[in-house]
Amino acid sequence: MTDGFDKNARVESIPDRRSLSDISCAVLGAGGFIGTNLSLALEGRVKALRGLVRNRRTGSPVGALNGMELYAGDFGDKDVVRKVIAGCDTVFHLIGSTTPATSNRNMIADVEDNVVKTIRLLDLCVEEGVDRIVFTSSGGTVYGIPETIPTPEGSPTDPITSYGISKLAIEKYLALYRHHYDLDYRILRLSNPYGPHQIERNEQGVVSAFLRRAMTGQPVEIWGDGSVARDFIYIDDVVEALILSAIHLGSSRTFNIGSGRALSITRLTSEIGRVLGCDIEHTHLDARPVDVARSALDVCLAKRELGWQPTTTLKDGLKMTAAWMERAVFRANRLRRSDPCLLGYQEQESEE
Repeated sequence: MTDGFDKNARVESIPDRRSLSDISCAVLGAGGFIGTNLSLALEGRVKALRGLVRNRRTGSPVGALNGMELYAGDFGDKDVVRKVIAGCDTVFHLIGSTTPATSNRNMIADVEDNVVKTIRLLDLCVEEGVDRIVFTSSGGTVYGIPETIPTPEGSPTDPITSYGISKLAIEKYLALYRHHYDLDYRILRLSNPYGPHQIERNEQGVVSAFLRRAMTGQPVEIWGDGSVARDFIYIDDVVEALILSAIHLGSSRTFNIGSGRALSITRLTSEIGRVLGCDIEHTHLDARPVDVARSALDVCLAKRELGWQPTTTLKDGLKMTAAWMERAVFRANRLRRSDPCLLGYQEQESEE
């Protein structure tokens, strides 16, 4: 199987960039999946680094974030958020309280928790003199049912979930605040990130969910017939795109970030089985109306303007994610495992 890109390929030219070491950064959502990986990558590379986590005792292992100044609190707490962003010139906004599957169940709460609180953040950024916000939007939902695959940034945006509409609304408010207050921004429309520190929740995080169940000998649960296809991107590639967007000096402000390749859930299950060295049992659940049948992102603009491209193959990404899960999740919890599938995976890991 090929992954749809050449990991040895090089970007033709390097765009003009700001100096990363001169930037003071705030990471909102530093204890989450993307935030943990981004914070670890930024430690020691920026002028100053602060992070907002919901709770120091829950979520990702925030104890691993030793190289940054952490604040615990709610995204809606203006006093806490102000302390986090004060004196910072770049803010990474990674916080979201809903998922595509859950957002339609309470659309008012989705808007209040995500859009309204983000507008308050933008007001604080203007007051505190922040130069730029980097926002993680959703390439898998803002386009709705895509007309073109891979889907470029200029495609129609007709989301079929409140989640996608909220992401799109925030994108529009970012443009509005740049127009009125000169608050610069970059938007990354992410496909489906996966990798270390991702813990599945609320029907999101299919790779980590499938790996966890397969590694404990449980059948994976597939929504629909398995034909739904997604664009999966390894977290290290996402983090690199986030960092490049913070120092980017070009004219474009919205970028797709993905592998550029659609992979069906059935095929993903097979690939996980190959990495673990076992057959994976599965069960089928009813299809969900929020699922777009096929999604993949055109990332040519990011390659051209950010100097970015995905470099991690699916096989390598799955191996690294499984290795992290074995080390950080199962061993930490001292779980006993006797499933032949798991033992086979452990032998393969030790050989490498």
